[in-house]
Amino acid sequence: MRDSHKKEQVIAIVPAAGLGRRFGPGTNKPFQPLDGKPLIIWSLEKLESVEAITEIIPVLKAEDRKTGQKIFKEHSISKIKKIAPGGRERQDSVYNGLKAIKDKNSIVLIHDGARPLIDKNLIIKTIEAFFVSGSGRGKQIEGVILGVPVKDTIKEAREGIIRKTLLRSSLWAIQTPQIFQYKTILDAYEKAMREGFYATDDAALLEKYGAKIKVIMGSYRNIKITTQEDLEIAEFLVRKIDQN
Repeated sequence: MRDSHKKEQVIAIVPAAGLGRRFGPGTNKPFQPLDGKPLIIWSLEKLESVEAITEIIPVLKAEDRKTGQKIFKEHSISKIKKIAPGGRERQDSVYNGLKAIKDKNSIVLIHDGARPLIDKNLIIKTIEAFFVSGSGRGKQIEGVILGVPVKDTIKEAREGIIRKTLLRSSLWAIQTPQIFQYKTILDAYEKAMREGFYATDDAALLEKYGAKIKVIMGSYRNIKITTQEDLEIAEFLVRKIDQN
């Protein structure tokens, strides 16, 4: 990382307070084992290993707080100084994480706790891309996010009837991490919360208010664990990575 950026802290927020409705009843997704290790620990260990990240703020449901503290200690995640409370929706949870940040001049990296297979080099690549294009004076880019070009044909449908086929060459499946200047993302969140506007990812809030967001190539392995089938796919990918 360049010397001129060393004074800017990178703080990671890791939302993991979802109800996991599609994962299955009676399960606690953040602590589900993946190859013998709690799901959330996979991403936390990667974030812990990135030198530029100085603090990690997990966001957990209130009833998961004690379990989380115990598991984080067992796995030596030393950059966690506080745990933010989860909210009704993901957006509420990330907002709680943002409000827990003390350094108002920091850079914020947001990564879903349900994406365990993020590669350390991709985290570093996202941070470096933001420092190069997003944090200089007169900057043009206000956020950097990961994504992968979609492989399938995507159609828009209403009530089961196809309305149109979208141009696949311009479509990206968006992932995390996503990275922003703290003041910029907080401002977008506060505006959205006042207006009652909810989106499924953080960059969409900045897009609503006219910000330019840069997408860089992620990884098809950086899957989000939403269902039990996703967990099985992750288990397969972990075994494949280990074999290599």
